Formats: sequence, C-alpha cells, structure tokens
Amino acid sequence: EVYFKNLSKQKQKEVMEKNGNNHKLRVCVATCNRADYSKLAPIMFGIKAEPQFFELDVVVLGSHLIDDYGNTYRMIEQDDFDIHTRLHTIVRGEDEAAMVESVGLALVKLPDVLNRLKPDIMIVHGDRFDALALATSAALMNIRILHIEGGEVSGTIDDSIRHAITKLAHYHVCCTRSAEQHLIAMCEDHDRILLAGCPSYDKLLSAKNKDYMSIIHMWLGEDVKTRDYIVALQHPVTTDIKHSIKMFELTLDALISFNKRTLVLFPNVDAGNKEMVRVMRKKGIEHHPNFRAVKHVPFDQFIQLVAHAGCMIGNSSCGVREVGAFGTPVINLGTRQTGRETGENVLHVRDADTQDKILHALQLQFGKQYPCSKIYGDGNAVPRILKFLKSINLKEPLQKKFCFPPVKDNISQDIDHILETQSALAVDLGGTNLRVAIVSMKGEIVKKYTQLNPKTYEDRLELILKMCIEAASEAVNVNCRILGVGISTGGRVNPREGIVLHSTKLIQEWSSVDLRTPISDALHLPVWVDNDGNCAALAERKFGHGKGVENFVTLITGTGIGGGIVHQHELIHGSSFCAAELGHIVVSLDGPECLCGSQGCIEAYASGIALQREAKKLHDEDLLLVEGMSVKEEEVVSAAHLIEAAKLGNTKADSVLRTAGTALGLGVVNILHTMNPSLVILSGVLASHYVNTVKDMINRQALSSVKTVDVVVSNLADPALLGAASLVLDYTTRRIY
Repeated sequence: EVYFKNLSKQKQKEVMEKNGNNHKLRVCVATCNRADYSKLAPIMFGIKAEPQFFELDVVVLGSHLIDDYGNTYRMIEQDDFDIHTRLHTIVRGEDEAAMVESVGLALVKLPDVLNRLKPDIMIVHGDRFDALALATSAALMNIRILHIEGGEVSGTIDDSIRHAITKLAHYHVCCTRSAEQHLIAMCEDHDRILLAGCPSYDKLLSAKNKDYMSIIHMWLGEDVKTRDYIVALQHPVTTDIKHSIKMFELTLDALISFNKRTLVLFPNVDAGNKEMVRVMRKKGIEHHPNFRAVKHVPFDQFIQLVAHAGCMIGNSSCGVREVGAFGTPVINLGTRQTGRETGENVLHVRDADTQDKILHALQLQFGKQYPCSKIYGDGNAVPRILKFLKSINLKEPLQKKFCFPPVKDNISQDIDHILETQSALAVDLGGTNLRVAIVSMKGEIVKKYTQLNPKTYEDRLELILKMCIEAASEAVNVNCRILGVGISTGGRVNPREGIVLHSTKLIQEWSSVDLRTPISDALHLPVWVDNDGNCAALAERKFGHGKGVENFVTLITGTGIGGGIVHQHELIHGSSFCAAELGHIVVSLDGPECLCGSQGCIEAYASGIALQREAKKLHDEDLLLVEGMSVKEEEVVSAAHLIEAAKLGNTKADSVLRTAGTALGLGVVNILHTMNPSLVILSGVLASHYVNTVKDMINRQALSSVKTVDVVVSNLADPALLGAASLVLDYTTRRIY
C-alpha cells in the first residue's frame, strides 16, 4: 500500500514538474467574512493535507476582524490554520461611501502583503467588495488568480462585482453548468474553467447525520424540537437600501405573528446594515421570548441548524444554495438572489407591501420536507480543485486570452481538467436480477452492476442503496457527474410520488413502496420512478427508433408483456397510472389463464412464462425434442427450448409460436384502432420471433387506414436501464415529463 501511495505521489510530482511547478505551489487564500470562509475552508484543508505539493498562506481581512460581526477570524484559528496577515480594511459607516473607502483602504494595504508573500496563485471567492480589492491588487501585481463561484447570477451590485473579478481572474472554478455557460459567454478561456461544484457541499453532504439536538438546544433553547423552528438571515440590498429595510421590517412582523422560535442572524457589513439593526432593536427582537438574535454561528453548527429547521427565511445565498442539500423549505425574499438556480424547496416572495404575503408564505412552507437538491455540488469539489491546481502550468504566459465569439460548439473541458460526462444512475428491478448502471447523456452504459433481486422488501431496498452508493462513488473515478437516479420496476407506479402502488407476482413484497424518499435522502440526489414498460418507451424516445416520432407504441416481449405509449411526444400514464398495460389486452374470452387472474390476455399467450408453460406440456408428452436437441435431466425446460425446436422443424413448437405471435398481433391491431400510432416498436428477447407474424396480422385484420404503420424491432441493447436513465436525463435537459 505504501509503495503504491508513493508511486502515485511521484506521478503527480512528475505532472507538476512537466507544468513548470518543480517547486511547491505557493497558494494564498484570502478570506473576508464568515460566508466566504465556509466555501474556502474545505479547499484550505485540502491544500494543507498535501504539503508535498502546496504551501498555504492565509490572509484575513474585512468583517472577520470586527467585533460587531463576531470576530470570526477566531474560527479560522480554531480550524488550526496559521494566519499570516490580518488586515483591518473596513471603514465604519455602513453606507455606500464606506464600502468604497473600504475597497480603497484594502488596495492601499494589500501590495505590501503580496510583495512579502510572493504567491504563485491567489484564491479569491465570490462577489464581495473586499474580494474585488483582492483581485485588483493581485492582477496588477502579476499574480495568478483562481476565482471560486464565478459565472453565477443574482440580483444586486454583487453581479457586477462578481463579473469584474471574472475578468481579472486567470482560472475559474464554477458550481453549476449554467455558471460555466455564462463564463464561456463572457469570453473566458474554456480550458481554464473547471466545473467542480460548490466546495461547501463537500462538508454539507456528510453533515446531516451527526448529533444535532445539542446544537439546536444551545442556540434556540432546551424546549425546541426539530422542524419546529425558523432560521432567519436577511442582508441589505445595496442598490435599493430603503426597500430592503422595509422588507426586513415586514419580515420581522410576520415572524412575530407566526409565533415560532426563530434564530435571527445579524446582517452583513453592506451599506444599510446599521438601519436593519435599528429595526431589530426597535421591535425588541433581542429580548423577545420567541427570538434568539446572534452575530455569528460557526459553520458546522449552522449546517445542523438549517438542516433540521422547519423553514429558513431571508435573502442570503445560503438559502438558495446550501440549504437545498437538505430539502429544508426556504422563503427567498426580495431581489437579492434573482437569477440564482434554485431547487423546488425555494418559494420566492419578490415583493411584499404588507406582512400578510410573507406570513402566508410561512404558512405554506413551514414544516415541509422536499427532496434533496444537488444543483450546486455532489460532494467532490475539493479533489477536483486540487487536481486543477496541480495542472496549472506556471510557464504559460501570464497575460489572459479571451475567446471572443463565435463560441465553440464543444463546451467541454480538456481531459486533464477533469472532463466529466453528465450521467444518470439507472436502476432496473427485474423479476430475477437487480441492476444498477451509470448511463451517459448519449446513452452509453459506462459501468454496470448486477445482483440477484432479493425476495424481501428490506433486503431489496438495502441492496438498492448499497449498489447506488457504490456506483455514485465510482462515477467520480470515471469522470461522470450524476444528475439523478431513475428506477424502472415492474407493476403499477405513481411517478409523481415515486411510489410502487402494487407489483406483479414476479417481484414479491413490492406494494405501496416509497422508493423516492429513502434513496433521495441517502444519495442527496433527485429520484424518478416508473413502470418498466413506460421506461422502455422513454428509452426509444431518447435513444432508439422513437426519437423525433410524435406518436408511437413500444411493446416489451420478455418474461411478461408490457409496454408504453407516447402520444404527441409525451408519455401517457392514465388517470390511475394504469395506461399501457398492453400485456393484459384480452384477445380471447376462453384463452389460457393469465397471472393477473383474467383469461385470454396477450401475456397468457406470448410472454416467456406462457411459452415455457407450453414447452413443458410438449416435453411431458415427448413432443418437444427433435433431432439435434437434448435437455439434461436437471435442466429446466424453457421458452428457449421451444424456439430451438421450432427452428429445427418441430411443427408443434412452431404452431405454439405462431399462436403466440397471432395473439400479440391481434393486440397490436387493437392498439392501432385505439391510439393510431405511426410506429410500433417490439422490444425484448422475443421480439424478433414475433415481428413477421404481427405484420401479417395487421395486414389481415387492421383497417386500411392504419395498415401503413411501421413495425420494427428495437435496436437498443438494454431498454430498461436506458429508460430509467431517460427519466433523469430528459428532466435535466428540460424535456417535459
């Protein structure tokens, strides 16, 4: 183990030397306030953990050093980081002029610090005015800049500052695909953009299961329960201070009326801060029995507080970004975060003339639990950022190059900068096997895992979680970004709730099963669930013969008979989610008994189980085997033996297959007369044996107006997994589902 670790380190060292980094990369991380430290700290820990590659210098400035904001530099010391320099850069006044003066003071003080440190690269975060001073100083002193969280859009002066830092920065680490697109549209070099996710998510996604009750009791009181309190965090909007003060006043009035225990954090140092504090004191918030007003909460504890809150309210970016990782309801007030990507847990109150609108939003949101969202990260940002840092070539010219329009069609990164493929985790729950696969946006199965499907509910769910977690971990190694989990299962499914209502006899203990909640909670990913026949139709729509076809039907011919109907490009579920149970179309009133309890269903004639039943009958009567065939004593007679016998000239076996194909063909004729699709796709292992008989039945039995329908055999190798992946990939590319 030691040998291979040393070998890995040696290879990384060779890469750094090749890029001109034959000495340790000297990295300066400058942090201005409690919010940006929560994003920078995971990177700092990562840098500190690899002293063979990096030297870390920490510079602290801004509101970290002000008593009114909790002297938050102490948490940096508590994290065991050596602070190289403390710079007092905030000019008190809390108005627009004070912000400008603070930038000027920082510009005066920073050159001396940077001259002494001589860093190879400076890491700057976000969109604060302090960060603009840092980026300006480093750029003018020919120091490379790595900007974290560029390309995002909000609704205040922060946008302008963020984009100004982007223009000064040499390298960019962004959190979302949209942010990456924005950076490219701003003419930044594609090869210097890393889509890594938000570094704070590396800590968030491992935090929720830790002890939290003691933290809740410490900050809110011993009598407070989980999901029964509110966290409020509201900042001034510097482009409209007067309106933001009014909004804050209405928010406090609504919270007082709502009468729930509330933790209120003091606003940040922006212009308008003083007026907001006055409003708090005027309303007696610091002495109100339902409120706890604090200047600062350590990030580890703040995570636990928002993760288990009944609601978060305010206009902090934390509400629309980090809190989504826990599914906690959020009420976003005003315009400060306009343009941010948000999960379904966020309810926006853009404007409020009275407290009633905010109070109504509290009544709607409080106590809900939403699916966990990973829009801003998957918990693996720091390893990507460290690899990106190691790849920086110090021999490259310092002067930035801009990629002016037209923007390249191919927006992917170079493989050395961790090229990642948007992908889905696909789960296929069959009667025999349970399969999980990583499926790319192009339909490539990157990695597949197969296990026998357990017989009990508990064992099955445990195995699904275990296989999904293993696949999600492997996705990082194969450079795949998992967007969500899609599950294909037999039986009737409510896709809106992610619940298996009841299943076929092939899958035991699989009725009234909520699949979405436990898997989403465990993986922090959105989860979609649907019937296997519907998934096969989705696979054809995205990857197969159904691509671009407005109306088509897919029939699965396997152990059972299933299917899916696509009408006007959309999948049909029906009023009780029972549409497209095509295997249970009755084609004979006195036919063989079906597993559903009825008689004469297509499935009773043409399914693998039906063919196996007929094969056993022939075998018991010594009418199955012909010359060239043999069945071992312990071997189970199957549909495959029937098909083999028919190919070798067994007329009895051939008659069974023709009867099965005829039953399927009659069912297809009924479908044509009901739905009038332009295409019928036969999928599954038996499709090729039935296709000619089905076409013949259409010619003989169908109305002339539908005889022009195309009947084809699917060319997809694994429609169940591809369909499960389509549940995720169609949604994330904004297809309506």
